[in-house]
Order: sequence, then C-alpha cells, then structure tokens
Amino acid sequence: MALPEMKYPLGREQLLDLYYFMKLTRELDEQLVRLFRQNKVVGGLYSSIGQEASAVGTAYALEPKDWIAPMIRNVGGLLVKGFRPRDILMQYMARSGAPTGGKDGTSHFGDLKGRHVVSPISMLGDLIPVMTGVAMGGRYLGQKLVTMTWIGDGGTSTGAFHEGMNLAAAQHAPFVCVVENNQWAYSTPVARQVPLKNLADRARAYGIPSYVVDGNDVVAVYQTTKEAVERARAGEGPVLVESKTMRMRGHAQHDAAAYVPPEMFEYWKARDPLNRYEAWLTEHKVWEKKAKAEIDARIERELKEDLEVAESSPLPKPEEAERGVYCEGCHTIEAHWERPVEEVQPPRSSVEAVWTVPDFGGLNGTRETSSAATGSSDDGARAASPASPPAKSAPAGSGASKRPAGAAARPKGRR
Repeated sequence: MALPEMKYPLGREQLLDLYYFMKLTRELDEQLVRLFRQNKVVGGLYSSIGQEASAVGTAYALEPKDWIAPMIRNVGGLLVKGFRPRDILMQYMARSGAPTGGKDGTSHFGDLKGRHVVSPISMLGDLIPVMTGVAMGGRYLGQKLVTMTWIGDGGTSTGAFHEGMNLAAAQHAPFVCVVENNQWAYSTPVARQVPLKNLADRARAYGIPSYVVDGNDVVAVYQTTKEAVERARAGEGPVLVESKTMRMRGHAQHDAAAYVPPEMFEYWKARDPLNRYEAWLTEHKVWEKKAKAEIDARIERELKEDLEVAESSPLPKPEEAERGVYCEGCHTIEAHWERPVEEVQPPRSSVEAVWTVPDFGGLNGTRETSSAATGSSDDGARAASPASPPAKSAPAGSGASKRPAGAAARPKGRR
C-alpha cells in the first residue's frame, strides 16, 4: 500500500471494511427499491443513495461502547453498528421477525443493551437533546462514551436543534452532531431556507467547535469525525460536523425530485462516493481485482440469504398489535456504573452553593467598568450606558481570573 499521511491511520482491513459497508448500503438500498416496486414494502421508502460515505464514515469513527441515534438515511450507520440487512428488510416489509415485530417501518428501531442504538424520532431535531442526555448520563456513570446523531440541512432550522445544541454546550456534553447537508429539505434548496453557505457556522452561536467535510469522501469523513469524537471524549464538549453531500433520489420513493435541476444531479453523480472510494483504493494499491470481487460476492451472498429470511418471515398476528406498546419487563433499566458511586454522593459530591461570574457580564470583558460606556462592540453596535452603577471587583483569591472573560465558573466539586 502507498497511503497518504493520516492523523488517524487506517489499516488495510479497516479500509476494506469501509468499502464493504458502503457497497452493502448501496446494494441494500437497490434491493429495497425492487421490493417497493413489487408492493412488498409497507409504507414509504427513503433512499440513502449518494450519502453512503457520510453515514458509514461517521459511524465507523465511534467505539462499540458509543451511542448513536440514526435518521432515515443512516442505514449505513446501523450496519456499522452490527445490524444485518435482514433487520432492515423485515422492518420495511413489516414482518414479525423485524426488530419492532412488524409494528413500525423504516429505521424506527434501536438496541439499548447491545449495540447502543436509540430509535429515531420523526420530529426533526428532537434527537439532539435526547443524545445530549445520554452523553450526560454516560459521563455521570463514568463510562467515557460519546454519543452521535445526524440531522439534515432543513432540520437545523427547527427549534429543537437550537435548544438541543445550547443544552449540549452549556453542559459540556461529549456529543457529536453530524449535519448532513444533502442540499434539499424535501423540495427546498438550502439557500432558500438559511442564509449561510456553511451550516457549521450555526455552532458558533453556542461556542461549539465545528468542521466542514466533503461528505462524499469516506476517508475524509472518517478522519474529520474521528477528531471530533476524540475531542468530545477528551472532555472538550460537543462538536458539530457538517458533511456536504447530495440526496440522489427524491425525499422518498414516491418523489421523482423533478424540482432538482438535472445539471445538479450530473454534478454530484460525477462525485459518487462509492465510485470515488473504489478509485482511491486502486490508486493507493489497497486492493486488487480479486479482493474487490470477493467482497462483492460476499455482499451478494449475504443479501440473497437475508432476503430469503425476510420473505419467509410471516406478517405479525393481529393479537400481537397490543403487545409491546409499553415496556412490561421487556428489559431491565438499571445504572451501569464504571466509576465509584461514592464520587457522586455526599460528601465527595458536595458543592458550595455559590456561583462566581468572572467579569460580572461587563461589556469590555473585565471587572473594571466606566460610569458610561461610549465605545462600540466588535460587530459595530453602539454600547449602551449602564443602567446601574458598576459592580465592585470580586475578592482576591476567587480564581475568576483563571477563566476566559465571559465564562461563568462552575461551583466547586460539580461533577
């Protein structure tokens, strides 16, 4: 192999893994289209064609103990987490062997015990505060985990997105949000719903670091996301990654996407993530024709076997409809501690019930304020005169000077 320098090196097996998951996602997607046309899919079908590198590359950057919450175009992430094609097939076909027993379709299923997957929430943005909470819970238990969810460009305009990102920032949660900018919020182009070129800039409002990556370059996606994940795991707080890609089909199978300019499809077709990665593997001598043929044959074999399993699975019995609606002993909810519980119990967890504010919210970022502010803020806005006398300086030894201006100190001992 003749690989370029990477901050997070990938071995040959890992590089071929990325191809396997991307190609499996693509072939599974095409199989679902055939089933839809045969009227074997119950409900809608949402394609991830064109976005395979984004879902696979981001999920592959996580450790097994980390948690994800996928959306409808993140089938690749589910496969990386250990679900099999038969799970997705039976789910779309509403068969009794599906993860939800035929009660729901698409990717609306999870696995809390083994794979650490939270089921999707249809209301866009709501998964962000949920996964922030999972991240906070994992930190409290000492699990040193990172959580991740995905959201589309249109979803970044929801209130839940902004509330969730603010919560993650305020709580310094080990959370990674992947914004999959696939250019269209159903039939609305990005430029018509947000006045930003890079949606990653939305993170700045909450003091969250962000990255922009070519979402059709799986190696770049992995490298960028791995850095974001490691920063979150190291205690640097949440990180946002914008993956620029393209939804190469309509919103769902019923949508012909006639609103997309043909030239735009051609532009992104020339940047197909799977074709690009195949060329990359060849260029860097990672594989030869035999290795590619073996992986392709494996995928074909697995899909054939799993399709047979899915089609032989019966439809759920009517009397099963009322079962499993509520958790009635289906799993045990208990804390999995990976730190001494005494660390979060008094007296070790006791805190002084006093907040310190380093600069008292002063305009110039210091404790010393003038009786009348006449300067301008950094964005050109005039600073108003204070409505009350300037506050006195904090007592010496408060430790406030060690923090950046404008940052509120946490109570001592807070965990």
